[in-house]
Amino acid sequence: MLSASTVTVVAGKGGVGKSTVTAVLARSAARAGRRVLVVELDGKPVLASLVGDVPTEPISAAIALEQYLREHGFGRIAKRLNASGVIDVVSTAAPGIDDIVVLGRIKQLERSGEWDVILVDGPAAGHAVTFLRSAGGLQRAVRGGPVRDQADEVVEMLTDPARSQVVLVTLPETTPVNELVETAFALEDQVGVRLGPIVVNAVDHPHGGEVPDPSTIGRRGLSKADGAVLTAAAEFRRSRLALQQAEIARLGDTVALGQIHVPLVPVTALSAAVVDELAAGLVTAAVERG
Repeated sequence: MLSASTVTVVAGKGGVGKSTVTAVLARSAARAGRRVLVVELDGKPVLASLVGDVPTEPISAAIALEQYLREHGFGRIAKRLNASGVIDVVSTAAPGIDDIVVLGRIKQLERSGEWDVILVDGPAAGHAVTFLRSAGGLQRAVRGGPVRDQADEVVEMLTDPARSQVVLVTLPETTPVNELVETAFALEDQVGVRLGPIVVNAVDHPHGGEVPDPSTIGRRGLSKADGAVLTAAAEFRRSRLALQQAEIARLGDTVALGQIHVPLVPVTALSAAVVDELAAGLVTAAVERG
């Protein structure tokens, strides 16, 4: 999955576990012997704690602009401009500039040749389309100069399947699936970026087999009250599993992309060790599929 492109932008509706999935993908790629870098756009400390020894690089518009100015001979004023909040002024005057400097930094990392896989913990799905569309917008708005050159180079990277892809993350629920479908079509139509397999996060798999038949629970020598509680729990669990499977099937019918299912893990149990275990499962599944 990750060997198809150097840069993989992970995007999805807020709350679907995008950062966790980014960490799982990073650990699985590292397990496969790839040189992996994780790029943090939102500065989430939880991501660094989940990726273990996989290196991370935080990138913001201010950081990327400062680096750009330093590399172009304006190092003496770079920090002053950053501290003054100039990026906010510039981005207001020229929409898309803040996104293009961030994408430009990702392009530099990709061109360096130091990494086999660069995983970008991208923005939420709605902003992801705007973020990735920014370079094309600047191409149309700017006729020449360094900004146009940067936009041209970023568009070239995003539209080359060997260099970039987007992996969309969803939960097996109606609203996240609806938003993923809209985002997938928008990215294909407006950005022209390759879409990798969809990651369906928090898929509920019953431990030890099927959920018991609710109609049989009350016959197991339990008190009436205990039997009623367990019956209600089994009915809820079965209903939840049926809903998840229906949404997974609908997603497959609507978007012609492969799917990777990451099992449900309680938030309280989430740790670097658990992420590593999930990553090992992805590597094993990839080997089994051949």
